[in-house]
Formats: sequence, C-alpha cells, structure tokens
Amino acid sequence: MTTPRYPPKPSPGDRVAVLSPSAGLPELFPRPYELGLERLRTEYGLEPVEYPTTRKMGATPQQRADDIHAAFADPAVKAVVSSIGGADQITVLPLLDRELIRANPKPFFGYSDNTNLLAYLWNAGIVGYHGGSVMCELGRPVAMHPLTAESLRAALFTSGPYEVRSTDRFGDVNGPWEDPATFESEPASEPGGGWTWHRPDRIVEGRSWGGNIEILSWLLMADREIARDPAVYEGHVLFLETSEDMPKADDVFWILRSMGERGLLRRFPALLMGRAKAWSFEHPNDADAKARYTREQREAVLRAVDQYAPDTMVVFDVDLGHTDPQIVIPYGGTVRVDGPARRITVTY
Repeated sequence: MTTPRYPPKPSPGDRVAVLSPSAGLPELFPRPYELGLERLRTEYGLEPVEYPTTRKMGATPQQRADDIHAAFADPAVKAVVSSIGGADQITVLPLLDRELIRANPKPFFGYSDNTNLLAYLWNAGIVGYHGGSVMCELGRPVAMHPLTAESLRAALFTSGPYEVRSTDRFGDVNGPWEDPATFESEPASEPGGGWTWHRPDRIVEGRSWGGNIEILSWLLMADREIARDPAVYEGHVLFLETSEDMPKADDVFWILRSMGERGLLRRFPALLMGRAKAWSFEHPNDADAKARYTREQREAVLRAVDQYAPDTMVVFDVDLGHTDPQIVIPYGGTVRVDGPARRITVTY
C-alpha cells in the first residue's frame, strides 16, 4: 500500500474515455447520455471516446475489464469518466491488471457502484474522483447544476484546494428518462438547510476514503479492496453516502457496526456523511416520509459512531452523493475538515 498520488489532469481539447464499468444504461436511455456527451464537448471542451461496452447492456465482466484496460493504456486518453453506476462492478475487479493501471495513472470519475473501481485505484496508489457521471450530473435536464458544474470543472482541470460549499436548495426527485417531458424543465428542489456538525471541536486533515456504503458492505463481504489491517486508514477522512436503493436505517447501522467490529470506524477522526437520497421511483416519499427517512439514517450513523468511534467528528448533509447538486470528492486526495470554522476543503 502506497499513498495515492494525483494523476496528471486533462486539458480542454483532450480525449477522455467514457466507460460503463457497471451497467450499459446508455443503450436503454440514450437521451441523458447524449446530453452528457454534448456537455463534455461544448462546456468542458473535451472529446469523449466510447468503447465496445459503453452502450451495451449485459456486457460480461471480462468485456468491461478489457475496456478499462484499453482506456488506461491509451496515451491519447487523458481521463476516464463513467456513464453511470450499476450493481455488479465487483465482478470486474478480479479481472483487472493492477500493474497496467498503475503504470498509466489517469483521473477516473464515478460514484455509486463505481466505488469498486475507486477503491481499486486507491490501492493502486492513484487518486480517483467520486462523482461526475455522464448520464446523471452531465445529463441533468435543461442544465447542469451550477455547483456541480463548478466542482467538476475544478476537479477535471485544476490542482489545489477547493472549498466545498453547502447549497441553499437540493433535489432528490427524478423524472423518468424514457419520458421526453423530463428534459423540458429542471428537476424540482427544496430547501437545503445546510450542514449539521457533530463534535466540531477540532481540525482534521487527511486522505479520503469511503464512497457508497452499500458497495463498501459488498467489498467487506467479498474481502476485496479493503485492507485487513485497519491501521492503513489511520488519520484518514471517511466519506459515505447512500443510493437510490434507500437502505433502511437498521441496514446502515449494521454496516457501520460491522466496520466498527473490524476496527475500521475508529481509525477515521472525521466522517463526511452525504445527504440522504430519500425518494425513488419505488419509494416516492412525501415530505414527511423523506424527513423521517433522513432523520432515522442520521440517528443510525450517530449510534454507530458513538459506540465505535466516540471521538470522530461528523458532518451530515454534505452534497457528495446521489442528490443534486453533487460535489466531486477526491478519493484518496487530501480533505481538510475545520470544525471550529465549519469549513470543508478538498484538494483536487
């Protein structure tokens, strides 16, 4: 295990790979995907390059691994961006050539199921970027959210500190991608309420690690890409978020409890907890149900932290996950959490 290093950044005009390491959903929903590609070109000045499985549902793990290898090995490709997440990227990990990827470090952007690849890159000594998928963030109806667009631009092209800001309004309700009317208006939003701090009595600065909590639980069960020696994570900043699958509060607690029993939680002096996505097509919660879901998840996190990491500082409702806007978090990069000043700064 080596400290992750920042890979070289692309510049406007460069080619970037667009991959589907999880699900080839661009095949089923071309509208948000094409919109995201167009914004990569027009708003960021980058030239997206597609691969055989980018628009292919049902691609085998080996086919997806081959595309990852091709993208990292191509010297003309300067960054790799995921089209979207999925549910089985863990099956791709054993097929990857770590030495090939380590020898060709590039910024990788993705989240959700892409937590698998981000953790893999972390162990290969490469800083990744949690956030910024083509279909969701770049393909947002009407326009990208300004905070998302600003964060993604900074993460893509700049190196140095970037102060994370809370949002006045956020959204977690999505329109159906198969309906053209979805793309005629911006997504609905509601008051954001700012961050909530727990034990903000210190300043913590360290390398980041974490991602989607459901994916981390799978990695723990499969014994992949999470160090058996928890001391590896000593002094790091943990960041976590939950997906549109909306795990129950008890499930969140049980996952964190398992991390605690493994000796992981207490290694992190600070935890950034992403704003909970409290609505989905399967669970179209009203305002009261959304508030209850968010409250119960927060209580579950605090219960686990108080039991296993009683000195850890926690910041809730950071916009780093499945809600809108989304701030890109460097995975393995430096994060500074200033409790007394109520400030969060990442280094891109």
